[in-house]
Amino acid sequence: MEKIKMTTPLVEMDGDEMTRILWQLIKDELLSPYIDLNTEYYDLGLVHRNETMDKVTVDSAEATKKYGVAVKCATITPNAARVKEYDLKEMYKSPNGTIRAILDGTVFRAPIIVKGIEPYVKTWKKPITIARHAYGDVYKATEMKIESAGKAELVFTDEQGNEKRELIHNFKGAGVLQGMHNLNESIESFARSCFDFAVDTKQDLWFATKDTISKKYDHTFKDIFQDIYDKEYADRFKELGIEYFYTLIDDAVARVIRSEGGFIWACKNYDGDVMSDLLATAFGSLSMMTSVLVSPHGYYEYEAAHGTVQRHYYKHLKGEETSTNPIATIFAWTGALRKRGELDNIPALAEFADKLELACIKTIENGEMTKDLALITTLPDPKTLNTQDFIKAIRATLDSLYA
Repeated sequence: MEKIKMTTPLVEMDGDEMTRILWQLIKDELLSPYIDLNTEYYDLGLVHRNETMDKVTVDSAEATKKYGVAVKCATITPNAARVKEYDLKEMYKSPNGTIRAILDGTVFRAPIIVKGIEPYVKTWKKPITIARHAYGDVYKATEMKIESAGKAELVFTDEQGNEKRELIHNFKGAGVLQGMHNLNESIESFARSCFDFAVDTKQDLWFATKDTISKKYDHTFKDIFQDIYDKEYADRFKELGIEYFYTLIDDAVARVIRSEGGFIWACKNYDGDVMSDLLATAFGSLSMMTSVLVSPHGYYEYEAAHGTVQRHYYKHLKGEETSTNPIATIFAWTGALRKRGELDNIPALAEFADKLELACIKTIENGEMTKDLALITTLPDPKTLNTQDFIKAIRATLDSLYA
């Protein structure tokens, strides 16, 4: 087949460790043979981020604002051990957090459903979509170590120089402090993105915080959601026969486990981070989940929702065979390519994305899969493939769909 032409670049954000290896394999085997790839490349690997003092991360986000669509590989958020391992100039913040703060919006994550990979929670019959707020909270927090006794206060100074103060704690000895913030404008964007997604997909929307404990911070989220729902969405929800439901986060966890699925679960930034991994694993695998940041300003950033698969990378460096699941990374590419095709009116590009996703699913359902899936599948006699051979098997299935 003739290669599909692209008119507008995708912003391509490369990453770290084993997912970086997958990234290149996917491009070589599954994308470049079919598409004349047009990307603006940014290396978000930790080595290059260190060389640029993380400026490359900011640049990639600004490029996303320029071109509208990005695809991102998994990246390392360094801890103390990583600072030593990579000889970093500083302990850089989460690149995802930096990008999301610049783009704003909401991260929507949903499991990739495949026959033979059954949810661990037996009541779940339909996918559950996590809607994660993509700005602020712990991801934009300021932290401080306290070395001795003293008084800690929260201080706000307005433009006229007037101060508001709240006592945090009278320290009797050493401890730690963390200051978080959020913006009403961002919370409003989060709420509208969730309500719009519920209307578009005709699904119930659940939202949960801990407003009984956080009576100002979390309660603000609750109040903004309720106000926007009452004024802008209540009638539409009623017409569609769908429900907006608020509850406490701990109650939501219990309700989710007892549910049949088939709804959107909106969470604050950190809650969404944790719960999306829980849902992905409970539906089968962290590598079987889609993730897209949708900004109210019209930007889209598609990513793999899991980590960099460090253990497999160290095996790879030793020349040992790995069986690493690339599905979430492939679906990040297909999501971005489909959106690029839609925005640029290139039906062949969107059709290719559909076919590649179908090829992934058919390959697994035909019994060919990576080790993580082979260990949990209900299919008889699955064939466990190494990383490269699994991608080649997907390539063969994709070729058959174009035959």
